[in-house]
Amino acid sequence: MSAPVLDARALNRATLARQLLLRRSGRSARDAVAHLVGLQAQNTRPPYHALAARLDGFAPEELSGLMARREVARIVTLRSTIHTHTADDCLTLRPLVQPARDRELGAFREGLAGVDPDRLAAVARDLVEAEPRTMAQLREALAAEWPDADPAALAVAARCTLPLVQVTPRGLWEESGRVALTTVERWLGRPAEPAPAPESVVLRYLAAFGPASVKDMQTWAGLTRLRPAFERLRPRLLTFRDSGGVELFDLPDAPRPDPATPAPPRFLPEFDNLLLAHADRARVVPPAHRGRNWRGNQAARVLLVDGFLAGLWKQEPGALVVEVFGELTKAQREEVAAEGERMLRVLRPGASYDIRFGEVLPR
Repeated sequence: MSAPVLDARALNRATLARQLLLRRSGRSARDAVAHLVGLQAQNTRPPYHALAARLDGFAPEELSGLMARREVARIVTLRSTIHTHTADDCLTLRPLVQPARDRELGAFREGLAGVDPDRLAAVARDLVEAEPRTMAQLREALAAEWPDADPAALAVAARCTLPLVQVTPRGLWEESGRVALTTVERWLGRPAEPAPAPESVVLRYLAAFGPASVKDMQTWAGLTRLRPAFERLRPRLLTFRDSGGVELFDLPDAPRPDPATPAPPRFLPEFDNLLLAHADRARVVPPAHRGRNWRGNQAARVLLVDGFLAGLWKQEPGALVVEVFGELTKAQREEVAAEGERMLRVLRPGASYDIRFGEVLPR
């Protein structure tokens, strides 16, 4: 019997449900960070915007408090990018994605001629565990040990080899702080743990992003060769096909809502994992809008209407500006404005903002 086909709308509603975007969740910020397997955090504010869109009763101080108490932390993991993870995931996911960091290091090997990698890792660990270091400080200290090597390559090698976290106040709500690094073990006060079995991460990925293909998960994680883990799990999973015939896997008891289920507007931050966790992003980005949430190599903040990418947004002094890609109905505009007001109340309580709809962006 052939596998059932899930079209883009069916995949959209299933993914939104897993992402806590179809209906906001009452779970805690910590539980949400764990369920979502981390929040993309190249910039400091996106994790706060991401949870504001997904949780009822969320306040920025909740996530900031978790970070101050070292229950969550900022660390390079998935796709070799910075994520906010729970402490447990910091200690386990980083070992899982270490092969990707090793590949990243390959581009800098010419500048590391004559440098023993084990000694470099040991020296760098001693430096950042003695006190958190900025990348500039790390470059300077390592260059003193290896004066003939490229200082930038030395620092990158340390960052790729060691599980380094960004220490607070970096990442705290409404506080500024330069990027300073120490090891995850020193910051969290406990040793790193072995990488989890790939199968356990496959199950977590499907719970947060499924139904999905092997290639989807590899795109999300920045890893390769994950098919064997899916095959070992096949007896426990359901299989589907997308409209292009690609095989999709899913958890039997995961939500797959009726494609006609209403999806309220949502304001999402730049680099939200909803838009980065699949090789085929048509479940969120209509073909006509492909690439329109990027400006050069910088992702823009996105607006979802009826579950799909429908525009961009930005904050200006005293205003939330919404730029839509097409015409919205009067009811849709009212819903978007109401959702924008809610986001501002959560993230900027007491502040006064106008909501303006900008000109439709050209195709």
